[in-house]
Order: sequence, then C-alpha cells, then structure tokens
Amino acid sequence: MAEKRHQGTPVKRSSERSSERTAITVPARITWKDASGAVRFASVTTRDISEAGVFVECEAGAAIPLFRLVHLQLERSVTANSQLPMKLREGRVLSAVWRVAPCRRSTGTPSGYALRFLVDPQVQAVQATVVLEAVAV
Repeated sequence: MAEKRHQGTPVKRSSERSSERTAITVPARITWKDASGAVRFASVTTRDISEAGVFVECEAGAAIPLFRLVHLQLERSVTANSQLPMKLREGRVLSAVWRVAPCRRSTGTPSGYALRFLVDPQVQAVQATVVLEAVAV
C-alpha cells in the first residue's frame, strides 16, 4: 500500500520492487523514434524515481508503445539535487517503456509511463562486485 507522497520522501510499495522509490517531482524531457524512424519528444514531469527507473507524467504528445526505447533527460536546473540517482544527474539515460498508464479521456493518450533504466552489463557487474566486497568487510 502506498503512503501519502511528499516531495523527496520514500514511497512504500510492494516488496517486489528492486529498489526504493522516492517521490520527486522535477521537469524532464523524453525522446524516442516512432515507427517511421522520426525523432519525437515530449515534456514530462517525474513522479517516482528509483535507482532502477522512474514514472513520468506526460500531459501531451503521441502515445509511446510498450517496450519502446526512450532517452530521459532532466532539466539542467534540477540535476544538482542530491536525492536524484547519479544516472539522472549525469545526463541522458537510455530507458525502456515498462508500463503504460491508462489513457486520459480528454486527449486519448496515456497519462504517464513507467520507465526502466537500461544499464550496461559491465557497469552493473562492477557495481555488484563493489557491493559484495563492502558486505564481506
């Protein structure tokens, strides 16, 4: 069950989550290529952020299909926020559309998207090794 959200506070969800989500609302932009190969973009607002992904609310724009690769980039004015995962503070993050929220009646487009960050397997292996070494000490 979710707790009441306050900006910058953890949000309790099901125990199936791979990492804790934090309710942080910041402006961002997503870009992707549509079925014809044209580059599309949309302004979004983050709702929940974790080390593994983010949920973004999207007010307008074309619907993005499930599993489409997108680039997420936060507005530069907010990237210094220490509550944000390092991936998001560094620039554009390659992500996949993991879940599509229900469509709004007024626009016929989804109200938001759950994005899963894609991580280079070599980087992930190094991070896992560092964590295991820290636990062993």
